[in-house]
Amino acid sequence: MTTAREIMTEGAECVGAEESVLEAAKKMTQLGVGALPICGTDDKLKGMLTDRDIVVKVLGVGKDPAQMKAGDLAQGEAVTIGADDDAEEILRTMTSHKVRRLPVIDGHRLVGIVAQADAAHALPNPKVGDLLEALSTD
Repeated sequence: MTTAREIMTEGAECVGAEESVLEAAKKMTQLGVGALPICGTDDKLKGMLTDRDIVVKVLGVGKDPAQMKAGDLAQGEAVTIGADDDAEEILRTMTSHKVRRLPVIDGHRLVGIVAQADAAHALPNPKVGDLLEALSTD
């Protein structure tokens, strides 16, 4: 079975928990991505920050993205997948937590990201439909 390590996008860049949301938005723009892992000064994953988080939780409520720290938007423990977990486990995790991107961890170190499209390519067709349906409903 295909593992997360085989299908992930390597070299995921973090935004520091102490960096401003404005800096995170600039980094997203430069990298052409809609989400970034939030990492603490200890290099441990603190959460994920999405472009939607910035719009809804910062701009939409009138907060200043230059004054708010990315780490302030990390909610609870980050949902992750192990580098050697298989595609079925990725499917289960994405479906049960309703996430479209999973940080891939090897030990405590972030080694990549598995996106919904990565998982869809690795799964048999009926499972892809299950994943898309689960992530498309509220």
